[in-house]
Amino acid sequence: MKRLEHPQIELQIAPMIDVCFLLLFFYILTSKPVKPESDMTMTLPGTIPQEQTLEIPDEQRLLIQDNGQIVLNDLPLDSIESSELPTLLNTLKRFKETADANKSEALITLDVSDKAIHQRVVDVLNACATAGIQGVTFAGATGEEE
Repeated sequence: MKRLEHPQIELQIAPMIDVCFLLLFFYILTSKPVKPESDMTMTLPGTIPQEQTLEIPDEQRLLIQDNGQIVLNDLPLDSIESSELPTLLNTLKRFKETADANKSEALITLDVSDKAIHQRVVDVLNACATAGIQGVTFAGATGEEE
């Protein structure tokens, strides 16, 4: 028996390297440069300018006096006979919008006189609910929150 000799196969590496370099040049020349972030025009959302500047602290203090008068941060609001409280409602709505724009919680502290009518407290709580304010607390007898 005669043994058949197989011809040895040689791999030519030089043409493969040439093809790789040609592909590399092709991809480099045809790719688009990425636009850096600093070159993009971008505008940030803003808030609607108000006609008057309104400085409101993080927490509003509502005082309900013996006669039913409502005082917000030393400013008397609405008449004693009014149960709808339109001035208080507008002020609370603006306070809620400002707190939402500042991404903070609108907080109200009620300081109710011992001799105040309970219906007046309910009217104020209704105004807070209509304005969308949920953070309502009652001040204790010494003026501290319970």
